[in-house]
Amino acid sequence: MRFAETGGSPEVLKTLASMVDSGRVPHAIMFSEPDGGPAMSVTLAFLQYLYCGSRSGGDSCGVCPSCNRISKLIHPDVHFIFPVTAPQTSLSLMSGFRELVLANPRFTEAELGAALGIESKSALIAVAEARELLAQLALSALEGGYRSVVIYLPEKMNQETANRLLKAIEEPEEKTQFVLITHAPEKVLQTIASRCQHIQLGAQVRAPEFDRPELLDALMEALISRDLPAALEAGEELAALPSRENAKAFCKFASDAMRNIFLAQQGLQLPPTGSGKPQEWAPKVKKTFPRAAMGCFDRAFRLVERNVNMKILFTDLVDRLNGII
Repeated sequence: MRFAETGGSPEVLKTLASMVDSGRVPHAIMFSEPDGGPAMSVTLAFLQYLYCGSRSGGDSCGVCPSCNRISKLIHPDVHFIFPVTAPQTSLSLMSGFRELVLANPRFTEAELGAALGIESKSALIAVAEARELLAQLALSALEGGYRSVVIYLPEKMNQETANRLLKAIEEPEEKTQFVLITHAPEKVLQTIASRCQHIQLGAQVRAPEFDRPELLDALMEALISRDLPAALEAGEELAALPSRENAKAFCKFASDAMRNIFLAQQGLQLPPTGSGKPQEWAPKVKKTFPRAAMGCFDRAFRLVERNVNMKILFTDLVDRLNGII
């Protein structure tokens, strides 16, 4: 698929082309889109442009061997991962996925489930996918150029899978490219999302807002002071939030704050409207704390979604944070 065939935003398509032309391609890109959006089309066009040996005028040629293989989803160095049910893997269901994408690259999650025959089951990206992918990436690119991984719905990835893939996404081998497509960016594990360059496609997918930053302040101050009773009290306040949506918003807000602490510890520029008090907290916590804490908040987010008892959940969260501070 060529950029001209995607119907995507001209500004976004121009940006993607300029990344390739300048040789400054981010090692991981995450497209956010509404369900049924243009991200798969844009991803295929981007990869086709990246691999094309005869690109010109800001688009791929569309006829060279690389373009032909990518357009048919059969390029040996492009790997696709999507939610499935055990014991199946993306590779074992690739023919159904390929048929769906070629027929309609703007498919919905429901249409994918129907195409794979798993519409009534709970699909996820399990650790078997990570093991299989890492084994493939351990081999050299078959055509000597880029190797690419497209992860559809990374929000369906469990913690163990994310842990297996984190290093590959964070520090990939040369000419290894990850593209993630999400319909719920607030549900993507922050340890993964923070390693990606985010690009919005279609209507804005909004994360829940959190308007009580003082709750995180109280928790962090108690943890830093090694005051476990105060930290548990802060956990009880969190457990008393009025809804699970509020609790998920807190976990996302807190995870963003941990990322800002990490940036502050590295002396890097912070976002203009960042979460938390990173400059204040950074020198008071271990260098290992921010990343470990992000994993704790990501875990809490998933447990909130699974309707785990809020008091148990936040007591456990405080205990885990107290052990790594």
